[in-house]
Amino acid sequence: MDNVSLLSLSYQLAARRSMDVIANNVANMNTPGYKRESVQFEQILQQLKPADGQSGSQSLSFVKDAGVFRDISAGHVEQTGAPFDLAINGSGYFAVQTAQGERYTRNGHFTLNADGTIVTEGGDQLMGDGGAITIAPDDGEISFGADGTISGKQGQLGKLRLVSFADERALTKEGESLYSTTQTANAATSVTVSQGMLESSNVSPVLEISRMIEVMRSYEATTSLDKAHADMARQADQKLATYQ
Repeated sequence: MDNVSLLSLSYQLAARRSMDVIANNVANMNTPGYKRESVQFEQILQQLKPADGQSGSQSLSFVKDAGVFRDISAGHVEQTGAPFDLAINGSGYFAVQTAQGERYTRNGHFTLNADGTIVTEGGDQLMGDGGAITIAPDDGEISFGADGTISGKQGQLGKLRLVSFADERALTKEGESLYSTTQTANAATSVTVSQGMLESSNVSPVLEISRMIEVMRSYEATTSLDKAHADMARQADQKLATYQ
């Protein structure tokens, strides 16, 4: 494969990768607590020997996928009125217990399972300072304080385990709005909890559509360049054939 084709392929792969991430953002625009992502690219320069009739070294600029950047800015907090919908105001995460161990989320859409335990949509247990949080039938109406305390008719039932991390962007996304990390989970400070509220995603549909159009145009331009190069090569082969 010649250099122009390799160059074109690197840009086409970059465009496809960008489109995949944009599509995922759009698909999760209504997922509570979802954080928008974008692909970061690096430029790789390759030095070439000068071709016939050229002087000095020539360079080609390739594109390398350098990873995904997560926008950790907060989404809008929207009222739902559901008693187990919770929103964190500030830099913090709910801790949940999964089959793979403790995980973390900003998605505060919780409910009660058949055992009276507060769980995520996927059935993972919401953690308090003393473990999973179970609500008994005689606890009555449940309220969550701004500091995460959980109260019922009989008094305080526990307190939410709210955590924070030194580097939020280093958290590893695992699906179902969950994150894992090897970092130490510290007790979150300067955060509050709002009951009957959910943090929406921070995805802007207008921004994603604009970015999608930009990527499509870039892909089309690269495809046109590749086609033009192929046409030139074919024409050159046809001319050479006439001299044989």
